[in-house]
Amino acid sequence: MRPRRWVEFAVISSRSLLLSLPGKHVCNGSRRHHGTLMAEEAKKLAAYAAVDNHIQNNQVVGVGSGSTIVYAVDRLAERVRQEKLNIVCVPTSFQARQLILQHGLTLSDLDRHPELDVAIDGADEVDAALTLIKGGGGCLAQEKIVAGCAKHFIVIADYRKDSKALGQQWKKGVPVEVIPMAYVPVSRAIARRFGGEAVLRMAVSKAGPVVTDNSNFILDWKFEHAQNWKEVNTAIKMIPGVVETGLFVGMAERVYFGMEDGSVKTRDPPIN
Repeated sequence: MRPRRWVEFAVISSRSLLLSLPGKHVCNGSRRHHGTLMAEEAKKLAAYAAVDNHIQNNQVVGVGSGSTIVYAVDRLAERVRQEKLNIVCVPTSFQARQLILQHGLTLSDLDRHPELDVAIDGADEVDAALTLIKGGGGCLAQEKIVAGCAKHFIVIADYRKDSKALGQQWKKGVPVEVIPMAYVPVSRAIARRFGGEAVLRMAVSKAGPVVTDNSNFILDWKFEHAQNWKEVNTAIKMIPGVVETGLFVGMAERVYFGMEDGSVKTRDPPIN
């Protein structure tokens, strides 16, 4: 059984990176580029720490979706090759499926493996109670199904996703997957009951709305104030036409945050 390793990773400090740039002045474009590099490094740190601490031989692993999970699959594939691990992967999206296949990992599904040992996924925002907003990439329904089938649900994120309260960092709202014919009544019902507005997410590289892997639409509910998220999640799911929400309440066992200074911070649920 692989020992758990709690480690902090050293990366180049932001100061040394800035000093290494040519010239005495750094333009705004360079600062933005530097910020992007730091965020990507932070994602990698969190992903590697989670895979190293939670993946063991002979496990069935749920593979999440999004930009941070790319680093987790990189590390998982590296460990499988180096340590000859027997790992079966269950994807949460078309993207996750492609990542698994591209890395030569064993692909399965919930028909063959309905119980998972661990699922690792990213998040758009994490609050102090480990309530998550997910679904910025449109995969919320399958992500929640896979997370719900796992004995342990581990979240990886960079420092920009860390909030005391939902909405503090993530300004795009709570995604809600809906049956296409119901998007107007569902949008009206959410706004009437909980305030704010629920807007149909439009696609960028195609005409019309975003269509999920399940052939549904997504509403982004831009709420006005903090809520009792457990009650809100249940209430929204009871509206006819709603498939799933991007609120993950009481599901995450631990979150790994890659930080700007090169460390990895963990957060566990509060003890009630």
